[in-house]
Amino acid sequence: FSNDGGLTCSVGLFYVTGVLGATHVEIEHHLEMGRKLLAAGQLAEALSHYHSAVEGDSKNYLTYYKRAAVFLAMGKSKSALPDLTRAIQLKPDFLAARLQRGNILLKQGNTQEAREDFEAVISPWDPESRELRAECYIRMGDPQKAIQDLTPTTRLRNDNRAAFLKLSMLHYSLGEHHESLNHIRECLKLDQDDKECFSHYKQVKKLSKQLDTAEELIHMERYQEAIDKYESVMKTEPNVPYYTNLAKERICFCFVKVKLAHEAIDVCSEAHQRDPRNANILRDRAEAYIMNQDYERAVEDYQEAREFDDNQDIREGLERAQKLLKISRKRDYYKILGVSRNANKQEIIKAYRKLAQQWHPDNFQSETEKKEAEKKFIDIASAKEVLTDAEMRQKFDAGEDPLDPENQQGGGQGWPFGHFDPFQSGGSFHFKFHQN
Repeated sequence: FSNDGGLTCSVGLFYVTGVLGATHVEIEHHLEMGRKLLAAGQLAEALSHYHSAVEGDSKNYLTYYKRAAVFLAMGKSKSALPDLTRAIQLKPDFLAARLQRGNILLKQGNTQEAREDFEAVISPWDPESRELRAECYIRMGDPQKAIQDLTPTTRLRNDNRAAFLKLSMLHYSLGEHHESLNHIRECLKLDQDDKECFSHYKQVKKLSKQLDTAEELIHMERYQEAIDKYESVMKTEPNVPYYTNLAKERICFCFVKVKLAHEAIDVCSEAHQRDPRNANILRDRAEAYIMNQDYERAVEDYQEAREFDDNQDIREGLERAQKLLKISRKRDYYKILGVSRNANKQEIIKAYRKLAQQWHPDNFQSETEKKEAEKKFIDIASAKEVLTDAEMRQKFDAGEDPLDPENQQGGGQGWPFGHFDPFQSGGSFHFKFHQN
């Protein structure tokens, strides 16, 4: 190189080491000046010195953290965020930076990222950190984890009524009314005049008592009273979906128990719309469909219920519904007599007499009409025989036709009065129908 070239290189080298490569003493000077100016409230001047410190040493996590502190003091949290992130990158276990960043992210609504920072920082003995993380969980729609964080804080603070109230509200929203009541009582133990806690206590206590009473009434088989009580539950708490869903489910169950098929189907269908994966609702609606002799829909509901809960009760219900569907495609004795599945013996006999008189073969002249009448008369007599015999009716209700030759040992003929069939006896036999 020429002398000029060498000089040029020397000047360039001096520039690099003298300006960009600030000495340790110079960096410390900027940091110290930044600290003093920050303490004096001269934020812009402090920020200028921290800029110089960061430029002088881009590998020092503390310089980024301290500049972020100035940004925060100036109310510029967005500007502080990159510095805090850089500080954490340089020192991943720098908990103070993570806590600061978590607070900023939480305020910005970035709850998932804030949660990750708080989880890295959290101390089992720090109620403030647990409360912050619980708030994140609440905003993320995870009340169970919020409860896990808040519960210890009630022991970490001497008077944590706020935590007891929040815990009570969280349990209440989840339908855990007994736990809700326990927590709100703890709040009132600390101060019986706390207005917020007392107001919530009255609400939880009233609803909890109604729910407990409703279930006691069901246990005692007082189903209509239970329906009324669950109607009251929906009026007491119309704003938390859990309680309306529960009330609809249990009213559906009660209508099935009192054998009001149409009412049950209506309420069960509404309950199913509100809670589509609830196997109990599908099971109860299936039973209502069976009462309504709509076996295809009963089978469909039981099959859907099995997708969510494949317990023995549902499996047996499905098997029974399938048997009833199969039988209904042959002979349905209830339909033959035109009576409901919960008809009593007197109603069955009355329906039988009316139809038997109508379809008695002696009432018809032509051979074609007489043969049709004979067939209908046999079905009517069979239906009366099965449905007025407690044992045979029980078998039929369980999905088995007691008059089906396939179900009879020894291969009976399916005629309810033994092997004698008057229509096949020949001769000049005539029926005499008596109303006795």
